[in-house]
Amino acid sequence: MTASPDHLAKARAADSERRRARVFKVLDQLAANGEEITVSSVARAAGVHRSLIHRHGDLHAAVLARAGEPPPGATAGTQVSRQSLLADVANLTARNSRLSAHITRLERRLSEALGQAAWEASGLGAPADVETLTRRITELEQQILDLRSELDERDEDLTAARTANRELMARINTPHVG
Repeated sequence: MTASPDHLAKARAADSERRRARVFKVLDQLAANGEEITVSSVARAAGVHRSLIHRHGDLHAAVLARAGEPPPGATAGTQVSRQSLLADVANLTARNSRLSAHITRLERRLSEALGQAAWEASGLGAPADVETLTRRITELEQQILDLRSELDERDEDLTAARTANRELMARINTPHVG
């Protein structure tokens, strides 16, 4: 007996709804306990992948909203300073990322310039087409990211299919009374 596509879609939707419900339940628990609320902490506690929260706008918005709420028993003065600190951390993290990227670009340019100078000084000939190789590396890295994303989606589909299969097998193996 094979599962119909309609049944598989219903099973996947039910599985997705169960995972969403777990996320909301964990959000309530973390907020009630005054624990830190981030996408990663919520996903970890709910037993789901972070991508589930990011893919569903309402889940992501709920996590961000709860993260911005004051912890239980906090006064308005501490909340303002906490929000201020969170904004400062976010700004500094972004600045740090920009500076790291800039340093990496400068190091790469320096390395290329020194390599070119050493190559020319050696008299061995013209270097390989570095630009073409770099472009090809970038294309392959993007292809790897795309394939990993496809693999994650297929893993979720497989999990939903397995759940549907278990439910079908349970129905088949359950004696019918009546």
